[in-house]
Amino acid sequence: MSRPRRRRGRTLLMVLVLGLSATGTWAYLSYLDRPAPIPAVNDVSAAEAQQQSNLVDQEDLRIMQTRATLSSAMARGGPAAARSRVPHISSSANGQTLVLPQRRDPYRVADLERLGQEYFQKQSDGSYVLGINVFAGPGAKLVLQNATGPLVIRMRSDPGAFVSIVSFGANVRINGSARNPVRITSWDAHARTADTKVSDGRAYLRVVGGELTMSHALVEHLGFWSGPTGGLALTGSDRPIRTADLVTTATTTTATAVPQSSPTSKPKPEPTGSRQRALLPNGLLVPSRGANNEIEITNGAGRGRVAYRLPEANLVTGDITNTKITGNAYGIFITASNETRIIDVSVTGSLVHGVLLHRFARNASIENTTVTGSRGDGFVLSRGTQNVTITGSEATRNEGNGFTISGLPLARGPSASGESLRSFGGSSVTSSTARDNGRYGVEIQGGDKLVVQTTEVIGGEMGIVVSQDATGVRLSGNRLSGQRSQGITLRDGVRGARISGNIVRDTQTAIYLRNSEAAVSANTVESASLHAISLLGTAQGTKITGNTLGGAGRSALDTSRAKGTTTVTQNNTGGWQDTAGFWTTVKRIAKPMNLIWLGVISLIVLSALRALRGDGPRVGHRFVHPYEKQTLLEERPARLLEPATARPPAERS
Repeated sequence: MSRPRRRRGRTLLMVLVLGLSATGTWAYLSYLDRPAPIPAVNDVSAAEAQQQSNLVDQEDLRIMQTRATLSSAMARGGPAAARSRVPHISSSANGQTLVLPQRRDPYRVADLERLGQEYFQKQSDGSYVLGINVFAGPGAKLVLQNATGPLVIRMRSDPGAFVSIVSFGANVRINGSARNPVRITSWDAHARTADTKVSDGRAYLRVVGGELTMSHALVEHLGFWSGPTGGLALTGSDRPIRTADLVTTATTTTATAVPQSSPTSKPKPEPTGSRQRALLPNGLLVPSRGANNEIEITNGAGRGRVAYRLPEANLVTGDITNTKITGNAYGIFITASNETRIIDVSVTGSLVHGVLLHRFARNASIENTTVTGSRGDGFVLSRGTQNVTITGSEATRNEGNGFTISGLPLARGPSASGESLRSFGGSSVTSSTARDNGRYGVEIQGGDKLVVQTTEVIGGEMGIVVSQDATGVRLSGNRLSGQRSQGITLRDGVRGARISGNIVRDTQTAIYLRNSEAAVSANTVESASLHAISLLGTAQGTKITGNTLGGAGRSALDTSRAKGTTTVTQNNTGGWQDTAGFWTTVKRIAKPMNLIWLGVISLIVLSALRALRGDGPRVGHRFVHPYEKQTLLEERPARLLEPATARPPAERS
């Protein structure tokens, strides 16, 4: 191979090496911005999972059988109804249940002791051991309190056998006081201590529909596997009310409903002055209840009226105050509720989440509540929750997020149950604290107009993370410090967000946007070590104005990787020290067009170097004319060329 060809090969190799180095560096630095993995919450074996799932099914079956037996007896009337109107013990394949039907006076501890007999006995230390399931029927009232001293109820939870207290459309009151609290705990009689093993089931307390009032209580080591059996659960019904769900009663009422028995029948209009319709958890409109909780439905032919009674359990409501909850599977589980309040509550050591508001939990307020040491998240507002406010609360040292808010729709497309495609919103976290949680301080998934303000986030992988097409999110007045990766993160389609007045300290990248759009204004960044504000991917319409950026890292404003039109004005970067090294500089300039121009310039420079080394014509260091040393042609006299036909024959021979 000739020397010029070898040099051209080296030139191309040098350009290729520079390009690959820049690309590799870019990929590595982008890897540093990766999201944290989601920690595993339920590390149980397949056999234990199946066992607990089966136990949940058995509990559901027992509760449905108990409710159906009670409702059927009441509907038939006669001796069966008479027997059902008094407390009794019902037996089934899934255990015995003390049934408490509706009566005028509430059921108290003394009634449980008398009715439960050997299944509810007072011990020598003054506590009670509950050895039978308790079911409070629709309209019943159950009051657990002790005016003369603390009340301790130990719910039997032996290996393979446990009990529960379940109310269905009843009113449950657990009334303790600062001096005489009510303590409810699981109890393993063999170990003489609370049951801490959940694989074989565990005692739990559940309120279905109706109302729960709990004050100055201690709830310890209850629940397993599912939310309804998770320990302390408030559940309603999140399914539509259909004709099949209604129970026929008398034939006289005052309100008229749209007929539901025949899909082809034409409804009669409601009479003027009828009561306002109620909104069910699934968003359907039904007539408001009349006397005795009855509504009136006209048949398809319009030949009369039939009165039906709505199912007793629609929405649940609760008021939990001054309560400590320790070691539950789910600290508090709430679904299909309205206007539930949780105030001055402490939740520690939950096996899954601390406080979980599930589908159709609406208009709830959580104040001055602390969740510590959960294996999952501290506070969770899952899909379907709306208008929930969390104020003055704290999530500390939970293995997942401190606060999780999901406003995602219940379905992304056609679904068997016909779920709504709309997003949920109206919820907020205000003046609260997320401290040293394993994943994020606050995570927002989708939703509309969700708010995090005046909240402090300390530690964690990231501080506040917004993702999955959330719109109109407002993050204002928050203080974030000590995150391992990023302070405030918006990614994956967030639109119309406002990030203002936040203070972010001691993290790598203070504010990070990836494929999202936001107005970032009046924020203060201190001691960032990579970027103060970083934009990556599509950032069309993003505005970065009036921020004060301090720290020492690769750049204060990292916008070179953003696509689309952005506005960056009036930001104070005087407190930023640029510490970009060689590879950071390579990353900034290693763009495709820059690499092409680098190759062109390199070829020109290398060609010039070849000439200086002697590969081209020169004299000393002076370039000469390329044709200067060519030999002149020999001078000869001119000759006249004649055609061959013009010569004489003698000359041609």
